[in-house]
Amino acid sequence: MSAATVSRGASTTRVAPLEQIRARFPALERVHEGRPVAYFDGPGGTQVPESVVEAMRDYLLHHNANTDWAYATSIETDALIASARSALADFLNADPSEIAFGNNMTTLTFHVARALGAAWGPGDEIVITDLDHHANVAPWRRLERERGVTVRTVGVNLERGQLDWASLKSAIGPRTRLLAIGAASNAIGTINDVARAGRLAHDVGATVFVDAVHYAPHALVDVRAFDCDFLACSPYKFYGPHTGVLFGKKERIEALDVPRLDPAHDNSPDRLETGTLNHEGMVGAGAAVDFFASLATGATRRKRLETAFAGLHARSQELVERLWSGLSALKGVTLYGPTPDQPRTPTVSFTLRGHDSREIAQHLAKRAIFVSHGDFYAATIVDLLGHSTDGLLRVGCACYSAPEEVERLIAGVAELKPR
Repeated sequence: MSAATVSRGASTTRVAPLEQIRARFPALERVHEGRPVAYFDGPGGTQVPESVVEAMRDYLLHHNANTDWAYATSIETDALIASARSALADFLNADPSEIAFGNNMTTLTFHVARALGAAWGPGDEIVITDLDHHANVAPWRRLERERGVTVRTVGVNLERGQLDWASLKSAIGPRTRLLAIGAASNAIGTINDVARAGRLAHDVGATVFVDAVHYAPHALVDVRAFDCDFLACSPYKFYGPHTGVLFGKKERIEALDVPRLDPAHDNSPDRLETGTLNHEGMVGAGAAVDFFASLATGATRRKRLETAFAGLHARSQELVERLWSGLSALKGVTLYGPTPDQPRTPTVSFTLRGHDSREIAQHLAKRAIFVSHGDFYAATIVDLLGHSTDGLLRVGCACYSAPEEVERLIAGVAELKPR
C-alpha cells in the first residue's frame, strides 16, 4: 500500500500508511480477554513507539552521566540534551533557548505562576476559563491566597461546547496581568482560537500562558503564530515519556523571579531547570518529535512535521466523524463538545442514560477497548455539564487508531441499553 494522499487545494499531503505506523507500537500486540486491545485512552497518555524507547534505552546504557563535565559520557549527555531541546523547538516553532524541561506540565505551570505572581498583588487580575484542565487553573487560583490577586473566569457556551467570547472580552481589562487559556479541551475536544484571545490580552499589556497539552498531539503548535508568552505541553500525550516541556519567550524566562541555586546557569532556559533533570526523558521527548517527523518527507524537520500533522489530521477527521455519527445514533447517548464540522480534536466524550462512566468503561474493557472516564482534571466543565458525580466517558483517537477499532467501540456501547 502506498502512502496515503490527502487533498489540500492544489497540493497533496503524504503521510505513512496506517499499518506502517501501527507496526511501530509494540503495545498494539497486546491481547486482552482474547481480543487485540484498542487503545482509546490517548488523551490521558498515548502508547509509545519502539524508537522512543530505544533512544531512552541507548542513553541509559551507553551515555548516562551528569552534565557539564570534561569526559566522554558527560559531553555526550550535553549533546543529547541539546539535540532534544532543538527537536522540541522545531515541534513548537521556537528557538532552543526558549525550551525548558520539567517533571510535567502541572509542575512547570506552578513554577511559572509563582515566579510571575511575585510581582503581583491586590488590584491585579488573572483571567482563566471554565473549559480548562485544572493544571491551568489551580496555579493561578493559588495566587489569590498567596498574593491577593483577583481571578476572573470566562464562561462556556455549553450547547456548542465553546468558549463564550463575550465573556472573555468582558473579563479582560486594564488590570489584567495574565490570561491562562487552553489551546484545546482535554474533556470535550474543543479547539480554542488562542491567537485571537491572546491579542485581546496583549492589547491591555497582559501575559498569555497557553496549555497545549491536549492540542499538541493533534495539531502542530506554532508559538509564533499564537504569539503567546508561555506554552506548556506533555510529551507523554504525543508518544513520548512522562516529562513536561515549557516554551517561554527568552526575555520572559530571563525576567522570571524563579528560585535557583547560585552556582547554576542563570541563562534561558537553564534557569528554569532546577537540579538534575530526567535526562532519559528529555532524550525520549526529542525522539517523540522525530517519530512524528519520520512519518512524512520534507526539507527540514519542521516541514516534515507540517506534512505529517496535515495527513494525520485528515485521517483523524474521518474517525471523529464516524464516532460522532455512530454514537449519536444510539438511544440514550448524549455527546458533548463541538460537532465534527467545528474546530476540535478527535476526542469525543459522551454519557449513556442510566450508566455512569466507570460502568461503561468496565464494560468496554472486557471487550479489550480501553477508554478513560471521570472528569479528567477538567472538573469545572464536567460539573457545568451536570456530571460531577457520574463523569463522562472519553474516547480519544491517536495516530495508530484504526477504523475497525472505532466500529468495535460503537458496537460495544450499543450493547448497553439506556435505563
